[in-house]
Amino acid sequence: MQPGLWKIIKEEIRIWRVGVFPGIVIIALVIVGRLSGLMQSLEWLAFDSLLRLRPEEPIDERIVIVGINQDERLTDFSISDRDLAALLWKLHRYQPRVIGVDIYRDFPVNPGHTELVEAFKNIKNLIVIEKVLPKQIAPPPNLSFEQIGFADQVTDTDGKLRRSLLIIPTSQGDKFSLSLRLAEIYLAHQDISFKNSRDGATIYFGNTALPKLFPNSGSYIQTDAAGVQVLLNFRSGRKRFRTISLNDINSTKFNSEWLRDRIVIIGITSPNHKDLINTSTIPSNQPIKRPIYGVEIQAHAVSQIISAVLDNRPLLNTWSDGWEYLWIFAWGFLGIAIARLSKSPLANLIIVGITTSSLVVASYLLLTWGWWVPVIPTIIVLTLNGIELTALYQCDKALRSGIKARQDVIERTFETIHNGPLQSLAKVLKMVRGEDLPIKELLPELEKELDKLNHELRGIYDFLQREPPTQDSSLYLGNTLVLNLQDPLHEILYQVYSHTLARDFPCFRTIKVKIRTFEPIDERYLSIQEKQGLCRFLEEALCNVGKHAIGVTRLEVTCFSSEGWYTLSIIDDGLGVNSSREGRGTQQFRNLAKQLKGKFQRVPFSSRGTICELSWPVTKFWYSNK
Repeated sequence: MQPGLWKIIKEEIRIWRVGVFPGIVIIALVIVGRLSGLMQSLEWLAFDSLLRLRPEEPIDERIVIVGINQDERLTDFSISDRDLAALLWKLHRYQPRVIGVDIYRDFPVNPGHTELVEAFKNIKNLIVIEKVLPKQIAPPPNLSFEQIGFADQVTDTDGKLRRSLLIIPTSQGDKFSLSLRLAEIYLAHQDISFKNSRDGATIYFGNTALPKLFPNSGSYIQTDAAGVQVLLNFRSGRKRFRTISLNDINSTKFNSEWLRDRIVIIGITSPNHKDLINTSTIPSNQPIKRPIYGVEIQAHAVSQIISAVLDNRPLLNTWSDGWEYLWIFAWGFLGIAIARLSKSPLANLIIVGITTSSLVVASYLLLTWGWWVPVIPTIIVLTLNGIELTALYQCDKALRSGIKARQDVIERTFETIHNGPLQSLAKVLKMVRGEDLPIKELLPELEKELDKLNHELRGIYDFLQREPPTQDSSLYLGNTLVLNLQDPLHEILYQVYSHTLARDFPCFRTIKVKIRTFEPIDERYLSIQEKQGLCRFLEEALCNVGKHAIGVTRLEVTCFSSEGWYTLSIIDDGLGVNSSREGRGTQQFRNLAKQLKGKFQRVPFSSRGTICELSWPVTKFWYSNK
């Protein structure tokens, strides 16, 4: 692996760690909140809302509701035995496949009790109801076990119905619901048999299994899932089933084919009757939402089963806990990634908004295909991680940028001091240490050099007081000379060359021949910092010649291109200084060469002199500073 690539990977890992840990903490807190049931009501609300948004389905013509309202011979909110018996015989003549009576008859409602008992005895495709939980209501006497189904429903803690109870285990054995009985008889006519597993946990109609509800299915947290319960996939649309009133039956104001070979369910449809159930999953036909009648709930429960078996209409299912929490974690981690990759707060808000919308759409589509997945927890972890962590990443970015900016200022200040005042200071020290003259004779020269040093230091202070943008694109050379790094490089190098050779270094005085060539170069791959580094390299190399190249008579400075490389070369014929210890300047040159993907060398030239060269490729394929 390339060293530069590994460095990038390590930097990315360091940056990701800034948001990954707090992001995972947020995900963990949301999961804990969900496990404790804090989000159950919100998830139910989202579940109901998505079900209401489904496309409208056609009427299920296999099921007909015969509704008895308060204007149709109701006595104390119930129909008399005589009228109910007459209704059953009339319906029986139209040959429905099965008739369900969603009206309790645990005691006589005279007149006509004998007539009703006779109807119950002779109409064999009849199912009547009982109540099992919590307070029992007995079914009519003298009916077989197969003709009885319970009408109990299990509502959630918010009072809404979302599930259908199909089997209740009792001391007398398993008892079946009215809807299960009606579906069993209807499908048996089409040679589709009903099977109940030995453990009573799975119900099959042919090859179709009804997915059992467990205590932690979907958003449920430790709910009572006793018996066999399934999620109730209500039929969507504003007209779900054909409804015929008792008056229509008595006056024959209906098409007889509506009843032939159908499932007919008789029930009370009076708003004042107690058989009303709350649900938010069905669009209301009325401007004010009202509970729906128990007989319609039975119709939905039957329709769900026979539509799944005959039409492949999806039943509502849920993932296992492991997959649900993996789903939450995945969207939470996506939020972390969005926060990391977003370039600005506005872009972050847009991306989070689009992603959240995509999440809702995906959850909606999965629900229409029969899968109820967590929506609220995923929205929370996605938005919190996607938006809140952006501030953390931006803060870390600003902190790192500030540190880098301060480091750049320090480096730039040191380079300026190193190539200016420190050179003057070195000259002063050399004068003091190397001259045998009395101190009084040295004082004028020392005063001159120290004054120059003072002037250079004050000039650096004035330069650093400028606005940072000006500093970033400028190069300070002393004596108030500031170069614009936006200018062509060959022109800047010439100014550095001219300014440095004008400085009062002892070895410059012996130079007889000066050769310089600065060719124009392609600067597209050079940053401002790199151009500044090249200028400092040239200045430092020339200062070294001026200080150490004793007896130098010839200086050649060139910048040229050859065989796909640019080379900035400084060659002198002085004695120079040989040292195995690398100074700060040499270290800077090596770092610059590494940054440019090039190479640096300072070696003896022939028998006398030194060559100092910095080369870099014309095109930098792994350029990483822009």
